[in-house]
Amino acid sequence: MFGLVRAGAYGPDPAHERVSLAFTTSQAVRHAGRARGYRNEVLSLRLDAAVGSCAVEPGTLPEGALDDCVGARVADLLGHPVLPVRIAALDAYLAHVRPHTPDNGARPYALPAGGSLSRSRARARAVVDLLGAHTGAGPRTDADDRAATDTHARRFGERRPVLVVGVVNSLLEQLRSRGVDYLPCDLKGGTTEWGEPVLTDTPAHLERCGAILASGMTLGNGSFQGLLDHAAATGKPLVMFAQTGSAVLPRFLGAGVSAVSAEPYPFFWLDGGPGTIHRYGDSA
Repeated sequence: MFGLVRAGAYGPDPAHERVSLAFTTSQAVRHAGRARGYRNEVLSLRLDAAVGSCAVEPGTLPEGALDDCVGARVADLLGHPVLPVRIAALDAYLAHVRPHTPDNGARPYALPAGGSLSRSRARARAVVDLLGAHTGAGPRTDADDRAATDTHARRFGERRPVLVVGVVNSLLEQLRSRGVDYLPCDLKGGTTEWGEPVLTDTPAHLERCGAILASGMTLGNGSFQGLLDHAAATGKPLVMFAQTGSAVLPRFLGAGVSAVSAEPYPFFWLDGGPGTIHRYGDSA
């Protein structure tokens, strides 16, 4: 993807596009009624009207990274030594030249106003619905959806779980409510809200799953390519939920990625008002 952008495959020469603003967003949250909280940190770059983002582990972004980005040419940032900077620059460029519009394949999905937990659950419903035609995780309204589910069952087995890469308890809650088995994976380890151990070696569990539901953070930590290669080789559904790389991941539809829930900045957890995410793929 970096090479295609540099070669002008998506339009304007990135050597002529400059980042005007770089910023980080840090968040700590513990939803009411939930036993555990978590922290997020996101690097974002502004290119004209577009914002590209990449999540990082809190406190790991090198000092001076923001200064490296401000006023820099996108082409230079695509070769930056820090991977999250490269991803944020790629995301900003693609959001600039391929915005989330119906002409580019996006289908808007409205998130209602509300508290942080209610909005998290609303987003989770929208994301898990994208698995529906492949796993039975969502409503099936026509023969095509039923046929897709039957094909998946014959190929992978009714009880093959969904591999969830990047544990978000609201997503697990949705899968549980729909009777879908899952394998929770996250580099941080620990346990889920329901006391289930979180697996840390994602590649070791790929063969056990029938579908993959993965965070865009896999772009920023370098693990996305392995998921993409496995999905492309096996035909397993790969559904991405993305704040990191929300404009990048739709470009992989049909090349291993089945569907994407794209959520560009500002994210649902920053505001209590109504918002929009953008869904891509046959199930959107």
